[in-house]
Amino acid sequence: MPEWLNTSILFLTQLIMLVGLFGLLVPIFPGLLIIWLAALGYGVVTGFGTLGIILFIIITLLVIGGSIADNFMMGAGARKGGASWLAISVAVVAGVIGTIIWPPLGGLIAAPLGVFLLEFARYREFKKAWRAFLGLATGWGLSFFVRFGIGVVIILVWWLWVWQG
Repeated sequence: MPEWLNTSILFLTQLIMLVGLFGLLVPIFPGLLIIWLAALGYGVVTGFGTLGIILFIIITLLVIGGSIADNFMMGAGARKGGASWLAISVAVVAGVIGTIIWPPLGGLIAAPLGVFLLEFARYREFKKAWRAFLGLATGWGLSFFVRFGIGVVIILVWWLWVWQG
């Protein structure tokens, strides 16, 4: 493969991975999936090889683990704050709809607002609704740091693949 093409593939793959990594700032944005797709594309274009297959499996497991941790931490934060499962479900739906209607900020506003409004309607107490809201926000914050850290590790594993390949 000509050097200019190899360099272009590396640059494009890294750029897509960085978009995925910094897209993690938006809770509904599938940043880890974007990073994974970039690694998959790199493997398809350049060839996997034995090491590439092993490292791609590690990348895949990290993406799955990050996605599970993300959902668990947001839900756990909201539950710890007193949110009902119904409110958490409404937050997920509101977040997706909000992101579709007004990307990327719609989901950031709609999900916590959904939890707050539903819990306020349920308890008729500002303090309880606010606590559920803060629990969800705390879970989001913690899950961002976990997902971002996993995203960095995935990119480092990909660079190991590039350097060893």
